Amino acid sequence: MTEIDIPAKSCPQCGKPAVLKYRPFCSARCKQVDLGKWFNEAYVIPGETASPADEEDMG
Repeated sequence: MTEIDIPAKSCPQCGKPAVLKYRPFCSARCKQVDLGKWFNEAYVIPGETASPADEEDMG
């Protein structure tokens, strides 16, 4: 196999150089920390807020 040149970027969690196995992160730990932030809703994607009436109509 040939090695593909990947631009060096830093880990979005800690700033260390990214590792190909965990890209874009440097380690499994940083990958899990990021996933935990998504689960705890620390990160959000902007959009319209749903009112309770809208949620009931979908069920």
